[in-house]
Amino acid sequence: MTQRARDFGLICGVMRPGPLNAITDVAGVTLGHRTLREGGLLTGFTALLPHEGNLFRRKVRAAVDVINGFGKSAGLMQLAELGQIETPLLLGNTLAVGTGFDALVTRALAANPDIGRETGTVNPVVLECNDGYLSDIRARALTQADAFAALDAAASGPVAEGAVGAGAGMSAFGFKGGIGTASRRFDLDGSGYTLGVLALANFGNAGDLVLPDGRRPVPPDVEAQNERGSVILVVATDVPLESRQLHRIARRCGAGLARLGAFWGNGSGDIAVAFSTADPIAHDQPADLVPLRALNENRIDTLFRAAAEATQEAVLNAMIAAPATTGRDGHHRPSLGDWLRANPA
Repeated sequence: MTQRARDFGLICGVMRPGPLNAITDVAGVTLGHRTLREGGLLTGFTALLPHEGNLFRRKVRAAVDVINGFGKSAGLMQLAELGQIETPLLLGNTLAVGTGFDALVTRALAANPDIGRETGTVNPVVLECNDGYLSDIRARALTQADAFAALDAAASGPVAEGAVGAGAGMSAFGFKGGIGTASRRFDLDGSGYTLGVLALANFGNAGDLVLPDGRRPVPPDVEAQNERGSVILVVATDVPLESRQLHRIARRCGAGLARLGAFWGNGSGDIAVAFSTADPIAHDQPADLVPLRALNENRIDTLFRAAAEATQEAVLNAMIAAPATTGRDGHHRPSLGDWLRANPA
């Protein structure tokens, strides 16, 4: 059974997690992976679907915060301008962004014959980190079929973490990185709501990691390097929010990264995307004026705290779940989980 941060007594913050402590605690959100492990390849796609319907016809309110813009993601400019997501989100490696883009366009065209004819085009959202230390990124091995496999594998329930999907070849703080997730539950007006975070962790200098109990794990036999990784964070919530409020919440993911010891280095592409599953936006809305529910701004600190805590825990879960890995040309990353087992608090 895969261990997570809480199995080692590492508690991030004070809020309570959801039943799965995962982004899939947000109703309707599904997640799927496609992993390639062969020869010098350790890579893959991870697909995140805000709901299981037609996202082009029922878009979700969204926002993006570019914490540090050393990245090659697709679709963020329109997302920031319109405050909407209209395709699944695909996470992969840097040189597979075009492949992911093509796959999302292919799926959108098949489901919506009017795209590019009676209506506009489509804005795929593809997010990336560079897995080239452990994987042969120059091979450009990921295909549209791999992207389709990740999309088709998307499901609710427990989330596979660690060296899976887009996280297969990632590194973090000198350890093996990967995919991780966490969630927080809270009440508003007497009803329960959820905020979840998915992290693709590929950032941080060796020796900089700070655990919630104050310890600073140093990976053995890892040379000091300049920060040149990336981290992708996706926030999902069922709270009704304006896109402006979602942008404010996405920005607080940076607080969770800072708690871990990150400083968002020059060569790190650090991106947070946030969306709400409440009140989808109809593509074919006939009305000129539409109702909009939004959170009372004086209550938004609850979601700020949830985003920071869940981000911190999601990254730790990614690192703890990922096993020690030797990849391309003998490059090696030890496991934070192994370090914790050998150094109990």
